[in-house]
Amino acid sequence: MAEIKAFKGMRYNTELSGNLKELCCPPYDIISEKERKAFIAANEYNVIRLELPKDGDDVYAEAGEILELWRDKGVLVHEEQPAIYIYEEEFNAYNKRRSVKGIIARVKIEEFSKGVILPHEFTLSKAKTDRFNLMKATNCNFSQIYALYMDSEHTTLSTIDALSKGDPDAKFTDDDRITHKLWVITDKEVIKKLTADFADRKLYIADGHHRYETALNYRDYCRENGISKPGDPQDYQMIFLVDMEHPGLIVFPTHRMVRDLKKFDKKAVIEECADNFEITRYGDVSNMNHELLKQYKAGNKAFAFYVGKGEWYLMVLKDLAVMDKALPDLSAASRQLDVSVLHTLVLEKTLGIDKENMANQINLTYTKFFEEAIMKVDSGEFQCSFILNPTRVTEIRDVAAEGEKMPQKSTYFYPKMITGMVMNDLNVE
Repeated sequence: MAEIKAFKGMRYNTELSGNLKELCCPPYDIISEKERKAFIAANEYNVIRLELPKDGDDVYAEAGEILELWRDKGVLVHEEQPAIYIYEEEFNAYNKRRSVKGIIARVKIEEFSKGVILPHEFTLSKAKTDRFNLMKATNCNFSQIYALYMDSEHTTLSTIDALSKGDPDAKFTDDDRITHKLWVITDKEVIKKLTADFADRKLYIADGHHRYETALNYRDYCRENGISKPGDPQDYQMIFLVDMEHPGLIVFPTHRMVRDLKKFDKKAVIEECADNFEITRYGDVSNMNHELLKQYKAGNKAFAFYVGKGEWYLMVLKDLAVMDKALPDLSAASRQLDVSVLHTLVLEKTLGIDKENMANQINLTYTKFFEEAIMKVDSGEFQCSFILNPTRVTEIRDVAAEGEKMPQKSTYFYPKMITGMVMNDLNVE
């Protein structure tokens, strides 16, 4: 099953480069151009110059040249011994301070068809092309893929909790009040124990589907062009591994906002959906999250349909059997997702937004922010929005186990992992 191994991670030499808070950055795909420039202005060695290059005629070649320069200057240095890294994030969510902890290791990548590492969402090709070009130019992973594993006895978590009782080797708190901690584990017996833990486990990708699929393409490219052979570092990628039942795991929903429909009529939507949904009208959004939470706890398939000026409708599916008829070729795990219900019975059937339209975001835009989903309808920029409950971690597991994928943007694991605390240089064994 899953094969993990220690590696000589590449990290900042902070004596030359400055403090970690100025060197690390959030994931590349949530950073605006203004933010990118601000990171570089704060510290010229910020990892954003490697992870999201924008300067020069060939931005990917520029990233490769910067990487080589920083290694030569000693700004970036490799661990002397192969290590597995314990990574913890402390953060605020739902009015409570929480933490999630796992390990960062090299993981042997496998085709999804082998059933060892499983996806749960569909991906977009544009992002994969960008990441592939960056890997060709740098032969590195600057950020981690995020994956979950099942461990009913929590043996791995117990091990890493014991190993991380002391002060971390690296630590800082970012502007979002997320504290990032990293412990470097080089003890050979401990590494042997941790690698053995995963010998009979499957991994479920939580975040980083684009990067994982890119890694497979890059591995094949390297083999075909004589750059690597089976067993070389290109067969492995840096992945953050977290117990699926970790008490700190948080999944936020991703809401849908609808725009530019030629014949949008809220009354017609309500009338057409009444056959399949119990629909209740409200005139104030202040109770929306409370009402959705009640449905979530009851196990009902429900979401809110917001049409502006405080007016919204709670839509609760009457009978799951309608989804059995609508999606007969999919498993029950996929059919019963809130996002599947919304996409199939409302977005596609009622509003006429088909899968291709969704993928290209012609009439549909996604947001993780509740306030944005409300305000942009109130401003008239969008015609309506659908506010969802979060997808359960067990639902992610069950869909992946069936070899199926959820619609795009079905999950938002929070917090995102920081980029730059440790990197995977595939030039190094």
